[in-house]
This record gives sequence, C-alpha cells and structure tokens, in this order.
Amino acid sequence: MLLLLPPSEGKTPAPDGAAPLDLNALAHPELTAHREQVLADLARVSAQPGATSALGVSDGLADEVARNIALRSAPAARAAEVYTGVLYGAAGLATLPEGAARRAQESVLTFSGLWGVVAPGDRIPAYRLGMGVGLPDVGRLATFWKRALAEVLDARAAGDVVVDCRSATYVAAWRPTTTDSGAGRSAGAEWVEVRVLRETDGKRTVVSHNAKHTRGVLAGHLLRRQAEARTSEDVLKAAQELVGSVMLTEIGSGKDQTLIEANLLDGKARGPRTLELVLA
Repeated sequence: MLLLLPPSEGKTPAPDGAAPLDLNALAHPELTAHREQVLADLARVSAQPGATSALGVSDGLADEVARNIALRSAPAARAAEVYTGVLYGAAGLATLPEGAARRAQESVLTFSGLWGVVAPGDRIPAYRLGMGVGLPDVGRLATFWKRALAEVLDARAAGDVVVDCRSATYVAAWRPTTTDSGAGRSAGAEWVEVRVLRETDGKRTVVSHNAKHTRGVLAGHLLRRQAEARTSEDVLKAAQELVGSVMLTEIGSGKDQTLIEANLLDGKARGPRTLELVLA
C-alpha cells in the first residue's frame, strides 16, 4: 500500500534546540537537488517585500513566511509532528504504535510544495508554501515536481495499491500510472481516491468541511489494522470495517456523524477508482 496525504496548512515548529534539517536524510534522496532549488528560491522570495502576497497567504501569516528565510538552520522534527492539521489528528500519525509507525514510514507519503514528498519520520522544519504557488526561478511548483516525482514514485507504486487522500492541487504534481487489466499489464498501480459523502433525508452530497477528518480516520485504520491492504478490494474491506463507527462529532451542534456505507466505484480509463465513504 502507498498512502498519499496532503500537508496540513499550518505547521507546528520543532522545539528550540532541536537538530536542523538534513536534506540527505529525507526519504527519496533522488529529490535532493530539486529540494535545494525550491529552498533557495523560497528563501529569496520570503525575504522580499510583499512576500505574503507572492506566496498566496494573508499578511497575518507574515511570521510564518519569515520563518522560510532560515529553514536550513531552523529546528526540525518528524513530519508526523510538524503536520498537525485535522487529517493528521484524526489519523494519529504522531502516536502510532511501533508496528504501525514502521508501516507508515514505509507506506505514507505527504506531498509538499517544498520537499516534493516526505515520510512521517522525516525530520523537517515548519514552513509555509503551498503546491499551487509559483516561484520566480522554479515556476509553478506542481509542474516543477511533476517529472521528478514520476521518476521516483512510478516505480514505487508499480504493482501496489495507491490510496489517495490528496486534494486536486497535489494530485497535479503526480498521478499514478494505473494498471491496464485489459492489456494484461502489471506495471501500473491500483489507484483509489477517497470521497466523503453525507446522507440527509435520503439525499447524498459531497462533504468538504469534514472530509479531511474522515480521510484521517481511514488512514489511521489502514495503518493500525493487522492485515496490510494490497489491493483496492482490501482497501474497501478496511473501510467497511469502520461502518457503524462514529467518524466525528460536529462542533457546535454536537451531532455525531456515523459511517453508514463504504462503496468502491470504477473510474475512467487511466483514472482512479473511487472509495465513497457515506456519513449520516
């Protein structure tokens, strides 16, 4: 299994005094040269007037943008501790038991405009940079990373199942090459995207606000269960094990959202199958 996650928008800085970034120690060191380029370009942009506008964030995040200037010497922590958004909290990546943590290090990749991809145990500093941004020297980040990530990840994903919890911005940086069963190929991957729906009065609509939390619960379950998912049908089975479970409690209303159904839908040629998780 290869489990793909988006980064959290906010990042939690490592404690003062923690060791700094070691680029060569990150997963997939083949990406080091690309990471060097983005780091240098990001530092220059972040030191200039109007940096927040250039990076597509509000002026209220100026302190986080300023942190980008000295990322090489900033304290670093495990990516599972730096990324602390809703999805990561629901998955519990920072507190996985030993066996599940080892599986996560081998099978989870967080996509990043700065690093390309990182594994949960990779030590990184907190930073501010989205994949949808364009930098003066490297250009649009999704385009910049596309070829480099394909060279690394196509081989990693071949013959495996890819569980995709990313948003479209990060999908643009790498799309798995899918298995063409009709041609008898095995070099591609089974690609499964995760979609969250809510059923109200018999009508189902796509969920956006709480979708990250639900995807996080699924990700944590896939990592903690004894049997590793190796096919799309295994992923469906894992999701169905959660049917009847309360996935989240809405803030304000206090209403529980329970998973009532999990379905696996076929997709278009070269596209993903869709795992639908239905809440009610």
